[in-house]
Amino acid sequence: MQAERIWDETRDEAFMREALRLSEDAVAHGNEPFGAVLVKDGEIVYANENQIYSATDPTFHAEAGLLRRFFEETQITDLGEYTLYSSCEPCFMCCGAMVWAKLGRLVYGASDIDLCTLLKEEGSACCELVFSRSGWKPAVRGGVLREESLHILADYFGAHAKG
Repeated sequence: MQAERIWDETRDEAFMREALRLSEDAVAHGNEPFGAVLVKDGEIVYANENQIYSATDPTFHAEAGLLRRFFEETQITDLGEYTLYSSCEPCFMCCGAMVWAKLGRLVYGASDIDLCTLLKEEGSACCELVFSRSGWKPAVRGGVLREESLHILADYFGAHAKG
């Protein structure tokens, strides 16, 4: 069963604030500013921050790491009733993992286009593109607390190179 495709702005903002807090924690732990929170029935069931440097793993994005650890610890692999909150629009790799997990809903802050603009890079890893070409299409809501997300990203990438 897929998660309800309704938007609760207050709830989405509350969970996004936690993802943003985790993105700041990631920076404090020597990583890039990305955080993710997995929610079911209005409760956080798992949370993770980007750990690409501290784990010496360029694939340990906040979302992919969250999914990997959640699956291992719970043995749950069907996320149709879950919502994942991400401080920034997930990359193609993380979106692919969401498709395989049959994620019900994705909510993100800044878009990948926002991030690419900030980094002065061309191209974009639009999650809708991945979802539109797959057999599973989570509901997607972007731009939740976008300005707060952009502020965290700009602070970090103003002083650090990406990847």
